[in-house]
Amino acid sequence: MRKLANEELNRISKEEFKTAEKTPIIVILDDIRSLHNIGSVFRTSDAFLLEKIYLCGITATPPNKEIHKTALGATETVTWEYTKDVLEVIQKLKEEKINIFSVEQTENSIMLNDFQVQVNEKYALVFGNEVKGVSQKAIDLSDGVIEIPQLGSKHSLNISVSAGIVIWDLFQKLGFKAEN
Repeated sequence: MRKLANEELNRISKEEFKTAEKTPIIVILDDIRSLHNIGSVFRTSDAFLLEKIYLCGITATPPNKEIHKTALGATETVTWEYTKDVLEVIQKLKEEKINIFSVEQTENSIMLNDFQVQVNEKYALVFGNEVKGVSQKAIDLSDGVIEIPQLGSKHSLNISVSAGIVIWDLFQKLGFKAEN
């Protein structure tokens, strides 16, 4: 096996990204403190051609040097919008018939490996603060809660890691495949 050079990766341009068919997943970041976490979620969202990111509460917005360090330009490809109140975003998306799932540990959560998607549906994933998680009010407005199974002693993952795991899982379950 030979490692591929950057020129061989068939990357699309910013313009092609903007017009490409998007994966029907929206990310909602609520009160994310770390600029590096925000940048990482932008980069993951770019990698899987996600539809949009909502930045809410104290979550910083581009342009920002620290976000750019990890986003590596994804803030220029992925559509994003800032709205102060996460509950407004959730309510708006619910009115658009988008399925809202918080990613958190709760009673009656659905383990990610058991979570079933409807192929022709659109999903919004709510990720919360690094310390406090997703707010109870956002959970209450959600259609359900997805939990990432964890077997170790910490039962806690970094928000950007959680986003990567859940986005990848839904991407696969929705039937999207990378083309070589």
